[in-house]
Amino acid sequence: MTNNTAAKTGLVVSAHSADFVWRAGGAIALHTSRGYNMHVVCLSFGERGESAKLWRKGEMTEENVKAIRKEEAMAAAEVLGASIEFFDMGDYPLRADKDSLFRLADVYRRVQPHFVLSHSLHDPYNYDHPLATHLAQEARIIAQAEGYRPGEPIIGAPPVYCFEPHQPEQCNWKPDVLLDITSVWKKKYQAIQCMAGQEHLWEYYTRVALQRGVQAKRNIGITAVKTLTHAEGFQSIFPRVTEDLS
Repeated sequence: MTNNTAAKTGLVVSAHSADFVWRAGGAIALHTSRGYNMHVVCLSFGERGESAKLWRKGEMTEENVKAIRKEEAMAAAEVLGASIEFFDMGDYPLRADKDSLFRLADVYRRVQPHFVLSHSLHDPYNYDHPLATHLAQEARIIAQAEGYRPGEPIIGAPPVYCFEPHQPEQCNWKPDVLLDITSVWKKKYQAIQCMAGQEHLWEYYTRVALQRGVQAKRNIGITAVKTLTHAEGFQSIFPRVTEDLS
């Protein structure tokens, strides 16, 4: 761990309890390995729309499904090295009121993230996903406002990255960042295996990581090509500010 990253933090806003694992588990594990404090907010447990396997077992209640999904998410977060909290806002549909918005703004103030990860801005297959990102964006703006809870430290302007949706071509999502997660892939897959309620997605997201790994190889120096096998894709919302284009 280096001193210049010891106090850095990252925030992940996940619509459902497994989204952060499929789409950003590598980023979380990679940054925790470098000394970042990574924090995940799950807005819902995905109890209605993301837990079909559990409901098919029969004799299942919504509270039981929530409890199982919470246990899975906590286990995955522990594997990845992240802290996690649950807003329990419900899903299908996910809806946010002003209290939820302020609650998330308070998380921003507490965490002081150096970067934020959330869903694509569009998703015609799942309206919960873009709602989560819009909530994350609005909470970020509120947390920057001097007039919100005056006297508290405001946040800066952390970059926001949209992680990969299930069907990117339909979501107007185009990656402009490919993150090499080869060194932490085994840890991500261990976290993926915690999500027993959606076992059908384990191999799907393995294929996604391999595909992004192949694409990443075409955009880096020759020395890293032999070692890079897995990657995650992200789409940035804000422009990068830099003094060096290399």
